[in-house]
Amino acid sequence: MKKIFISILAIAGLSACDIDRYPYGSMDSETIVQDPDASLESLLNGMYAQLKAWSDPMHRMGEYAGDNMMIRGSSTDAFYEFISYSRTPNNYRLTQFWNSGYKAIAQASNIIDMIDEGQSPEIDNKIGESYYVRGMMYFYLTRAFGRPYYQDPETNLGVPIVNGTPEDVINLELEDRATVKESYEQAISDLKKAEELLNLEKDPIYATKEAAQAMLSRIYLFMSGTYTSPNTEYAQLAVDYADKVINSGKYSLLPREDFMKYNTFIPENNEETIFAIKRVASEFSGFDHYYGVGGMYANLGGMGWGEMYASAKYIDLLNETGRNDWRSDSYNLVDARAAFIEPTYAKDADTGEFTEVFRFIKDDNGSLNYVQAEISRNAGIISCKEGDNTYILTPVDTEQEIYTILYKDGKTYKGVIDNFITLNRVYPQFYITKASREGEESHLHSPVISRLGEIYLNRAEAYAKLGNYEAALGDLNRIRERAIVDGGYNSLDATNASTRIDKERQLELAYQAERSYDVFRNGKELTRQYPGPHNQFEDISANDFRVIYYIPQDAINSYPGTLTQNPTQ
Repeated sequence: MKKIFISILAIAGLSACDIDRYPYGSMDSETIVQDPDASLESLLNGMYAQLKAWSDPMHRMGEYAGDNMMIRGSSTDAFYEFISYSRTPNNYRLTQFWNSGYKAIAQASNIIDMIDEGQSPEIDNKIGESYYVRGMMYFYLTRAFGRPYYQDPETNLGVPIVNGTPEDVINLELEDRATVKESYEQAISDLKKAEELLNLEKDPIYATKEAAQAMLSRIYLFMSGTYTSPNTEYAQLAVDYADKVINSGKYSLLPREDFMKYNTFIPENNEETIFAIKRVASEFSGFDHYYGVGGMYANLGGMGWGEMYASAKYIDLLNETGRNDWRSDSYNLVDARAAFIEPTYAKDADTGEFTEVFRFIKDDNGSLNYVQAEISRNAGIISCKEGDNTYILTPVDTEQEIYTILYKDGKTYKGVIDNFITLNRVYPQFYITKASREGEESHLHSPVISRLGEIYLNRAEAYAKLGNYEAALGDLNRIRERAIVDGGYNSLDATNASTRIDKERQLELAYQAERSYDVFRNGKELTRQYPGPHNQFEDISANDFRVIYYIPQDAINSYPGTLTQNPTQ
């Protein structure tokens, strides 16, 4: 066996400056082979540690490019490119995503290559964990840098397949990117091998057989085509792997009341979580409270920037069945998912009371902006005032305090009576807490990779693409009726399945880095017609070159061989 070296903490990636030296704390393969039990735990911890660095840009790339959030203004941070679709290859967050992903692949591959299977169930399970991480990384990398699967996967480029440390690192010449199809095949092969080897019951912060099956369900769903042109072979496989997870009996959907606190449970104590990337308070410094994912979504206890908020589009979806009222004296959440949104209501400094306003969104010469106009009540007539203009509120639903006004521009706007919400620049702060408060620790968050709620939705969509609308409706309503009491649909068919299932995925999986990929893999347009500094009336087509990211220029410059860049137009 050749002698190769792997680091306990971090393996060298594809960078030329890293590949010709051995990192601190490395082990050679002979030591590991002679005593695998003593070595594997440390090596696996190093592999899992890469996921912590990887998960931050993974979240931002998947969520910021969607329509669940808005930012208060433009930013010089590299993540603003994800929001604005102003793609460039010189983006350090892209580089972090790429490097951490390939470091995890390298560490997993070297474990796989060095340790023989069949020595013990424990060793086989650890090898299976390595296959899971490698397969998951190839999938996430491919969906970020490769076009949606329904678009010519045999010719569109995916990512390089580099499994382990090559024997001759001095004269290294790696192959260019594999196709999307080949990249998906690599991910599937690894995950099926993981499914075979993973045999131990472990907490959801470790790879398990069901975690591999959950990821296979998602991958086959990504391969299942669009609603109008489905690939039934892959849709059936998505159903099959969802069945395996659901029928295992190892997970259960949290009851509504507990689901509304999902973000506060540590993964080990959450019976819905299948796999999550574990973070602990001791490694989560005050700096991370600001610069981690949750710190951008909210300021909690004085920690965090709180510069990104739930989009008006997402709030409208939450309110579609009935208004969610976050005010303390009339608190009523119709949709359980509204529990992860917290408006920052402000009391008047002089009176100590909340100020009632009529909040609506106006079209200000082609730019959508919030208005919070203070209201007055007089003899049963409610009016609001903005500047020198006073408007009478016309009831739409007085119980929910939904009204309309005829505005000075001649347009009729619908809005709600609410308490004044603190503004950041000109935007009301609808804080997002789904990535915060784990163990009640401010912005501590263990990113959820797979949970049972997603698996039911995977199966619902796959059933719909197979034309089995009755089964799809059952899975869809299982999720919907947990969130909205008596909110299930009476029917599902070819005319409404796409809209209803995709809407439920958006509501349920918001702030889990799935939304933008869900839109484009089904051949749909992303629309973001709501307040914010983004281009509000630009629709991003699934065929747009910007739906995928550029390969980081640093990776191209240091790659030992040709690494083809994605198209620039």
